[in-house]
Amino acid sequence: MMDERSSKLILVPILAVLFVMIGYQYICPAGSNSCHFKAGEKLRGVSLLSTPYQDSDDFYRDQDLEDDSPPKVPSKFNFTERDLDRHVEFNIKGDDVIVFLHIQKTGGTTFGRHLVRNIRLEQPCDCKPGQKKCTCHRPGKEESWLFSRFSTGWSCGLHADWTELTNCVPVIMDKKEAQRNKRNFYYITMLRDPVSRYLSEWKHVQRGATWKTALHMCDGRSPTQDELPTCYNGDDWSGVTLTEFMNCPSNLANNRQVRMLADLSLVGCYNLSSMNESQRNHILLSSAMSNLKNMAFYGLTEFQRKTQYLFERTFSLRFISAFTQINSTRAANVDLSELVRKRIEELNFLDVQLYEYAKDLFLQRFQFTRQREHQEVRLKRREERRWLREQKEQGRPWAPKHRGGGNRGGRRGGGLEKGTDGDFPTTTEDYTSQVARW
Repeated sequence: MMDERSSKLILVPILAVLFVMIGYQYICPAGSNSCHFKAGEKLRGVSLLSTPYQDSDDFYRDQDLEDDSPPKVPSKFNFTERDLDRHVEFNIKGDDVIVFLHIQKTGGTTFGRHLVRNIRLEQPCDCKPGQKKCTCHRPGKEESWLFSRFSTGWSCGLHADWTELTNCVPVIMDKKEAQRNKRNFYYITMLRDPVSRYLSEWKHVQRGATWKTALHMCDGRSPTQDELPTCYNGDDWSGVTLTEFMNCPSNLANNRQVRMLADLSLVGCYNLSSMNESQRNHILLSSAMSNLKNMAFYGLTEFQRKTQYLFERTFSLRFISAFTQINSTRAANVDLSELVRKRIEELNFLDVQLYEYAKDLFLQRFQFTRQREHQEVRLKRREERRWLREQKEQGRPWAPKHRGGGNRGGRRGGGLEKGTDGDFPTTTEDYTSQVARW
């Protein structure tokens, strides 16, 4: 028989374990995706998990998101809070559709595959082996929630631009799916550093790509041969040198990102004689900037983790596995002289200005969202400390209890799945410190 002293020595650690586990359940209620600890991770000697940890659940450690950040500089643009606060109440079960505008050589193929294969959904896209397209239907319905290359195919033409998509998508969707309610279309895209994107397109064309089946529809018609002359004779432009590629004045690689994001009907489509070049360029750039800013979301190829972070918080959707930053590309391996680089920048001077604008806005949106998320977590922690203090002052024994207030669900603070009142913002670094204090 154990004496009273031995019994107490055994009882103390047991009670300590129970206390920590109760505290953990209070902070991380069952079914919540907000707390992340690695498999086998211990907190002061106590295992906190009964189920295996999924590596994909822990994307957003501070260092991961800050590593690729350039030094902070004052913004050149006067963005408002409305410009920075990007969140849409995307209803996948209702009438909402995400439309992906895929600009060549911006990492759109990779991002497009993320959309159909890597989003955690109640009803995932059905992707059959050997088939390029997946079926992305709403839960319980034969209706598509995604309009993209890998879901609906090139329904509006190969690499359709903003002018084509905005006129074509509603018509195509109505033909495919009879629906009485008006759909909400949320346009998204990816952008890339103009020099890298241009070099990547050159290498792609050099290998035989043409995109000659693209329609380039504008104001109800495709451009004539005089309006859009081809740069080569024969079936393709295989083996083209960079000098030859740069010397073709009608090469659509020049300022491609601006052209594909602008409303071309504002400048007479592909009819260059409708206005002088300076006026045309000004209208195109202004239109592209406006359309980009007003899109539901856009990402940057050079910032994969931030792209993932902002997409998830914009649409309250969560990816299964983390995006990967790959900097070793064909474009990165091209040895450029400073003279050639300047020539490429001159040929893409509109894209250079657009990308500067896009990068500034993108990074400001990230900082805005990140700071607000941290602030809401701090407020939540303060609220919990105040509640515990009140319980202590009133002499009540502490017990786990869900309390209202603060951020809930997918709206703010990283709630990427519609949650219950017990959900906490998914900011990993804050939860470790909270549990330690309990």
